[in-house]
Amino acid sequence: MPSRTEAKGVEAISSDGNLSTVHAQTSRKERPPVDSQDGWNGTLQQSEAMAPVYDWGPEIQGIILSSCNYASFLVPIPTGYIAGIFGAKYLVGVNLLLSSVLALLIPLAADAGVLSITVLRIAQGIAQVMVFTSQFSLWVKWAPPLEKNQLINIAISGHLMGSFITLLIGGFLCQTKVWPSIFYIFGGIGCAYSFLWFLLVYDDPIHHQFISAGEKEYIVCSLAQQGCSPGWSLPIKAMIKSLPLWGILVFHFTEFWIFNILVAYLPTYINSVLQANFRDSGILSALLLGAACIGTILGGLLVDFLHSRKIFRLVTIRKLSTAIGVLVPSVVFVSLHWVRFSFSASMGLLALSSVTSTFCQTGALVNILDIAPRYTSFLQGLSEVFAYSSGAISSTVAGFLISQDSEFGWRNVFLIAVSINMSGLVFYLIFGQAKVQDWATEQMFTQL
Repeated sequence: MPSRTEAKGVEAISSDGNLSTVHAQTSRKERPPVDSQDGWNGTLQQSEAMAPVYDWGPEIQGIILSSCNYASFLVPIPTGYIAGIFGAKYLVGVNLLLSSVLALLIPLAADAGVLSITVLRIAQGIAQVMVFTSQFSLWVKWAPPLEKNQLINIAISGHLMGSFITLLIGGFLCQTKVWPSIFYIFGGIGCAYSFLWFLLVYDDPIHHQFISAGEKEYIVCSLAQQGCSPGWSLPIKAMIKSLPLWGILVFHFTEFWIFNILVAYLPTYINSVLQANFRDSGILSALLLGAACIGTILGGLLVDFLHSRKIFRLVTIRKLSTAIGVLVPSVVFVSLHWVRFSFSASMGLLALSSVTSTFCQTGALVNILDIAPRYTSFLQGLSEVFAYSSGAISSTVAGFLISQDSEFGWRNVFLIAVSINMSGLVFYLIFGQAKVQDWATEQMFTQL
């Protein structure tokens, strides 16, 4: 890795951001309201002449957008286990390259039909899960305990930043050029970045050729004191009985239910409910993700400050962050139906939700590194099984509800999501802990 102060595992592209912007355009043939910008009609007619338009309703969109999660839940556990034993550098690099190549093929798959693009998205989802899961084994070897929250949040913010850039640029490309260029541009960037990954990234500081001796010694010594050497055996029975672990896993399912809906449908919501044109919906969606990116970084800094100064216990920090990240967005999503006629109020609430929801990243979503650092890769993979299973269900359910009732569909989507998210919060607050569990210590050698 280049340095402990740099993000070390972020993806270069966000195909979900690309697809959600494109679907807001290609699934609808009607024009935006008459008060749109001058010149829109001419631009739209030119764009429709240059690029194909698909008559995909909300149900089809839900299937396509959630298809990347259909087989993803099969991948994290073996990926996490393999990355924990053999390292993550090449596992991340190869799958990042594969995901980028598949992004280049999405326009061709869309022309071939719904089945083709669904199959391609399934393959791309598997590759992206392997990238995201593998990177956590790097943090076990690179992140000093007092800097862990900050570094992980910087890396996670890269995902949000990728979505921010693709939505921002994608909104313009959908209006001014042709939507396939989005995938060609960002697929190409992803391919280029994957080669830089192979050149610049190292599995641990010991083998890094350019890191200073002082920094190397600091990282190695701080991790040695934590006692987080990777575990080769897995205490499966103890894991199954661990309520703190179940608290984290259940929360991953409930939190990613609403997260996947927002990633998939946010541009569509802004376009169809708030009546913004395609370009503006892309820009506004991007700004919300940009706010979330900033909130993620600042949240990591705040938690590290509170932890290092011992202002709160770590378990208090985790639970407080998680509660803020769930309660404030829940109030927002319940309120959206009643303020939908006010564009500024709706966008203000969505911005508040985007920023506060990032507090979960410094709460339950990184809690595995506290309770079982030896098994971070494997357990992170297990948590993603719950997260991607949730994503496969939630986007499909959202598409069905929206298609059944155009007026109250969005309200039902948000109310169900809030109910599920709140149940996960309660479960985590009851059982969550932030100390290394007995089954995750060096002294325990229960075999798989």
